[in-house]
This record gives sequence, structure tokens and C-alpha cells, in this order.
Amino acid sequence: MSGRAQLMWDEAVTGYDFGPDHPMDPVRLVLTRSLVGALGLDREVDVVAAKRAGESTLRLVHREDYVEAVKAASADPASADGTYGLGTVDDPAFAGMHDVSALIAGQSVGAAEAVWRGEALHAVNFAGGLHHAMPGGASGFCIYNDAALAIARLLELGAERVAYVDVDVHHGDGVQAAFWDDPRVLTISLHEHPRTLFPQTGWPEETGADGPAEGAAVNVALPAGTGDAGWLRAFHAVVPELLAEFRPQVLVTQHGADTHFEDPLAHLAVSLDAQRAVQVACHELAHEHADGRWVALGGGGYSVVDVVPRSWSHLVGIAAGHEVAPETVIPESWRQEAFARTRQLAPTRMTDGRWPVSYKDWESGYDPADRLDQAVLATRRAVFPLRGLLP
Repeated sequence: MSGRAQLMWDEAVTGYDFGPDHPMDPVRLVLTRSLVGALGLDREVDVVAAKRAGESTLRLVHREDYVEAVKAASADPASADGTYGLGTVDDPAFAGMHDVSALIAGQSVGAAEAVWRGEALHAVNFAGGLHHAMPGGASGFCIYNDAALAIARLLELGAERVAYVDVDVHHGDGVQAAFWDDPRVLTISLHEHPRTLFPQTGWPEETGADGPAEGAAVNVALPAGTGDAGWLRAFHAVVPELLAEFRPQVLVTQHGADTHFEDPLAHLAVSLDAQRAVQVACHELAHEHADGRWVALGGGGYSVVDVVPRSWSHLVGIAAGHEVAPETVIPESWRQEAFARTRQLAPTRMTDGRWPVSYKDWESGYDPADRLDQAVLATRRAVFPLRGLLP
């Protein structure tokens, strides 16, 4: 197995562009790739451009009629079929949409293949993590669900147990839906409570289909306003114990940066430093429970200068085995590029000034009057007994 990580990157993924007024601005990808280079991280990884996902691969998750609808909207955006979620405010149709969406999916599938075959121990596709797309429809800025496709490809290659951990501020509903009745896939999503945020799913009672898959879906619905200590407490109160029981052969993680306190579309209050701490934890959990096999994806994140490039550059560094120290000064050349592209002043360091982030372990006891602890306990009570664990 190669000791080097793979960074999946094809500049053409920046063509995933819903238009100038849409929050999903591809400049976030451009600036992340540029910061990875400015920090010297691209010398520590193998930069690989995978091929576009073909129709047979797309159909591992997506219905044939939906793929055909995306292709039709891609050729003629004005004819987009809204019954498939295309041509909506969230998912406007644009020329070439099928090809670039399939290309992003191809990077995640390629990452999964490389890790499964031992060509790389870790692989990162920060352009991926488009976790809302459903088997039969677009949703939440997502056309094809690359995360689900990567997992489906792992199963096709022979994996018997794949764990998916999603720390985006929004519920990973599309991945959960794709494997709702499949006990080979454990999906864990930590997200803002569905009462206050799209897609209004991800309640702790959503635990998988009745039968063998019951307990294979896990949802931690966090109160709006949850900050670093609560977010890390919830993660560590749920994820490690479940992974230890499940014993995944591969860990797939989704690192949407929209949990950040500056994100304009959500209501958590997490810092870059806490995001980095969870990335480090996922890396450690992959080595502890999945023989190091780790596929790490991007996701949401709409503070496109201050947050996203720094968060995902940390992710690349962790995967590469060359962690970027939080106090690292960001190269002036990158800050100038960010200003030239966005007219926004860029941050000066790779930290929000909160490192190291501390939190209280669940084992030290819980407060029944605390809303965060109530959320964690609801999840543990709903799922842990189904997996033979004490709540």
C-alpha cells in the first residue's frame, strides 16, 4: 500500500456552478486548491484526476430516469424537469451540469477505489460530499450523490462493512436514504436540529429500516447555537463507540464546513479549530477501526474565503500526514489571490484562535437539563441498544 495520500482534483470540477447569486460559489474550490498549494501540501500527496463516473456507476445509486432527466437539463437548461428537483432555486439547471456532476462523483468513486485497492491509505475529494442528492432527484445544491456512489462502489468491490460519518451542518439525508435498508453501511450524521434547518430530517428516531438494517442509521440532532465544546462532546459521545462495534473496513467521512459560526446558511457556532479537531479524530478512528482506510470528502460551506479553504486545507494536511499547525501564517500570495477573486479580506492564520479545543467527555456524566446532552442521550437511547450497546 502506498504511504502517500491521494488528493482528487480536476480543475474542471469548478464548472459546478449554479450561477452568480447562488451560495454554492465554485470559488471556494478554487481557493481551497490554491491554499493547498500555497502551504506546500500538494508536494505531500499524489494529485490525481479520476475519470467521470459513467452511467453504470451512477446507477449504483441513482435511478435511470433521473440520470436521463439530468442529461436532458444539461443539454437544454430551460427544459429542466422540476419534478426531479431540477431547475429549482436550490438546484438551477445549467449547461454541462451532467458532465461536471459526474466528474465530481468520479473523483469520490476514484478515491474509494484507490483506498480499497491499496493504492493509497487515505484519499480526499474536497469537491465532493454532495450528500443531499436522492436516488431519484436533486436536492440541496446536490445533483449526484458522490458520497453514496463511493460507498456503493466499495460494496461492489467486495466491502462488507462501510461506515459513513457526516459532520456537515445539514443532515446527510441522501446517503441515509441510499442505504436505509442495507446493514452493510452504517451512516452517522451530526447536524443542526431539523426543527431549525433544511432538510428537516435527521431525527434520532430515524434508525434504519425494520429488520437487519435497524440501527444502521444514526442521527444526532444538535440544538441551534451549539459551539465547539458541545459539538466535540456530541461527536465523541456517539461516533467512536459505534465504530468500535461496527468494525468498518473503510471509513468515509463528509466534512461540510458550514458548522462554522460565520456560515450564512445555518445556526451552529463551531470554530475552524473544532473542525480541525474532528478531522484529526476521524483520521485516528480510521486507523483504530478500519486499518487506516479513509476517504474524506468536502460538503457544504458558504463562507468561501474565511472558512472553507482553511478547513479543507487542514483536512488535506491531516490526510497527507503533514498537519498544518493552527498558528501557521497564511502566505500573502494566497491572501492577495483571495482578495482579487472575491474582494474580501482573507484571514492571516490557519486558526480562529481557539486551539486546542477542550470539551467534557460523556463518560464524566451528563446534565439532564442541558439541551446538548438531551440530544446526545436521545440518539444513544434510540440506536445503541439496537447495536447491543448500553445507552
